[in-house]
Amino acid sequence: MACKRRAQAGAALVSRGIVLNALLAVLKIAGGIWGNAYALVADGIESLLDIISSALVWTGLRVASRPPDTNHPYGHGKAEPLAGIIVALLTFAAAGWIAWRSINQITAPSHSPHWGTLPLLACVVSLKLFYSRRLRAAEGTTGSTALGIEAWHHYADALTSAAAFVGISIAVIGGAGYESADGWAALAACLIITWNGVGLFRKALNDVMDMAVPGAFEGQVRATAAEVADVRGIDKCRIRKSGLSYLVDIHVEVDPALSVRQGHDIAGAVKHALLRSPLRISDVLVHIEPAAR
Repeated sequence: MACKRRAQAGAALVSRGIVLNALLAVLKIAGGIWGNAYALVADGIESLLDIISSALVWTGLRVASRPPDTNHPYGHGKAEPLAGIIVALLTFAAAGWIAWRSINQITAPSHSPHWGTLPLLACVVSLKLFYSRRLRAAEGTTGSTALGIEAWHHYADALTSAAAFVGISIAVIGGAGYESADGWAALAACLIITWNGVGLFRKALNDVMDMAVPGAFEGQVRATAAEVADVRGIDKCRIRKSGLSYLVDIHVEVDPALSVRQGHDIAGAVKHALLRSPLRISDVLVHIEPAAR
């Protein structure tokens, strides 16, 4: 239930992000047409495409929150990083498109844009940065890789809009001969987006490939299990991330003279201790081993 609540909270944030992108797309396209700013029109079109990526994240979170079933005994958690991978790939595609239109703007600059587009861009940057921070905070609470990528997606939008702001400012102030400044600024932002996108893609891919969790997290799991009464030690401990939660396979050492029933009770106590912990663990498999005398 906790996993489902976290997924629903994340999906609600993404839904509001979709509404924000739709509103900003309309404002950017209208402002770009009015202010003779092709970069702003292109940025508005990109915001429309962002709605698709946000819908993918929303779908991934909803699917990941589903409980295990016959066909998916370990749950549907992989849907969340898979959605993150697709969004990361879309980010690369968007960066390539931005680079293409930036080069066109540099080689064949259009008329200088109107200064009135600058306040609009300033509002866009502020809103995107604010929402990116909201999603980043939600990522920390839920442990969602897809929400982290979505947060970066909003941040990347803020970067492109900030680049457009800088470029248009230079074009407006510089006048004739500075029309290509917008293109150079957008190209610089595109490189930053691509560089950071690689790291985000790798993070989502690591979740899909069941990469080992950080040592500090494993240490917390071991320490929680070791605190259970009659546990003499912890042998193996394997942990993998599954969507918004973790699956744990742990080998616990107990007194070899204990009965099967006593060992079973200790295993149950270890499992419940881990499930009740704040570590976002959704399932635990406990293997009992005899401790060395």
